[in-house]
Amino acid sequence: MSDDVFGGSPAVLAAAGLMDPGWAVALTPVAGQLTEVEAWLAGRTAAGESWLPAPELVLRAFRQPFAEVRVLIVGQDPYPTPGHPVGLSFAADRAVRPLPRSLVNIHRELHDDLGIVPPVHGDLSAWTDQGVLLLNRVLTVGAGEAGSHRGHGWELVTEQAIRALAERDGPLVSILWGKDAERLAPLLRGDGRDDREVLVSAHPSPLSARRGFFGSKPFSRTNAFLTAHGAEPIDWSLD
Repeated sequence: MSDDVFGGSPAVLAAAGLMDPGWAVALTPVAGQLTEVEAWLAGRTAAGESWLPAPELVLRAFRQPFAEVRVLIVGQDPYPTPGHPVGLSFAADRAVRPLPRSLVNIHRELHDDLGIVPPVHGDLSAWTDQGVLLLNRVLTVGAGEAGSHRGHGWELVTEQAIRALAERDGPLVSILWGKDAERLAPLLRGDGRDDREVLVSAHPSPLSARRGFFGSKPFSRTNAFLTAHGAEPIDWSLD
């Protein structure tokens, strides 16, 4: 890592092995915006504010190969509890107990959909290893202050990431949970391409899970679409 908050521009990060080269190219149009967000975070630190996740985890989602992403799951912003966020939407550190309630509901739907026994941990990296991108719209948050970093530039960065995925070749399933994520549906559906699937439902939070998240079967529907388009299904099991 450099002296920057999370390592500098996409090109610098890729050169240091901290970002997939494909993502570095995809994010080049917002390199300036990324620098501005980094400067804003440095200012928060200088003012004595604590924010999450740890700097080396902020851009973790962009370490997985851009070319291999088959499924996109969009979140809002990181968990605001210290020790919980790991740079991947909805995931938590493996040692976290109790699990965030949204994650508990995701595990429940996974069981109801595919019969997979819910794990005791929140580590979802087994999904990312198979091309599932777990991306929050906003990549940092003030400690204990949910939503506090919205509107400070991250949305432009992650929209560019999502736009690049939408324009790329190959099957892509986008799982959009909640109203914030649903706004991305027109972008992700593309121009009527038949190798794009967008699954929209309520957010898995306890406040909304019973209003359409439970029973939405996103995992089996994703695999059915991938298989129908000649792609390998995701093994959603978590050890």
